[in-house]
Amino acid sequence: MDDADARDALLKLDNQLCFALVTAARNVVAIYRPILEPLGLTHPQYLVMLALWERAPRPLGDLAEELAMEPATLSPLVKRLNARGLVSRDRSESDERILEVGLTPAGWALRTRALDVPAQVMASTGMTAERVAALRDALAPFAGRRAS
Repeated sequence: MDDADARDALLKLDNQLCFALVTAARNVVAIYRPILEPLGLTHPQYLVMLALWERAPRPLGDLAEELAMEPATLSPLVKRLNARGLVSRDRSESDERILEVGLTPAGWALRTRALDVPAQVMASTGMTAERVAALRDALAPFAGRRAS
């Protein structure tokens, strides 16, 4: 293959990193969908709950930053979780401009049911925890996070 052919090959769709990542992201969400359905969560709602199970309550802006979402996008998700009784939304006592998002007892209880989600995802993909972690870490430069 000469230089011109090699350069042309770089423009093939199947050689594009962006295409591989977009396709993989869509397929990963599809894997999660039936696993999360019994919990009554969409994939974005699951991410919100994961972040809150790590630390709650917290300001909506902090939650949006951690999830790499715009607050305007996150707010309707939080409202839906609030309507389901899983999260609380309260104005900060120190600054009423800040919306604090917390977990209700039902939101905390859902965590116990969610403990099986990672194992179900691994079973669906045939991947071990080590392979999942290696893939996650390999994607860190694209996700704006450091490998763990």
